[in-house]
Amino acid sequence: MPKFDEVSKTIAFGVGAAIMIPVAWKIVAPALKPIARSAIKYSIRAVEKGREIMAVTSEKVEDLVAETHAEMQAKRMVIEDEIDEAAVGATEASGPTGDQSNVRNIVNE
Repeated sequence: MPKFDEVSKTIAFGVGAAIMIPVAWKIVAPALKPIARSAIKYSIRAVEKGREIMAVTSEKVEDLVAETHAEMQAKRMVIEDEIDEAAVGATEASGPTGDQSNVRNIVNE
């Protein structure tokens, strides 16, 4: 069981803190307000800069994806043209019977 002195000291400390905290806050708050505003301003600027960087990065990635897609489409069209030319050449070489094994050999080469 705690002694009476310890309990009374604890109660006195609690009452003193309850009285002093609002008084100290009234003294310290005006000094802290400019610091808090400054911190908020820097935070807002950092968020805006981050958004700007993300927008630029997103645009660059979209451009890169579009360029890559265009390259793939161009290669696909070249391959399709080569297959068509090979098929026409194989058909002409095989004569009117249209032997398709030559086309497969040419395409697989």
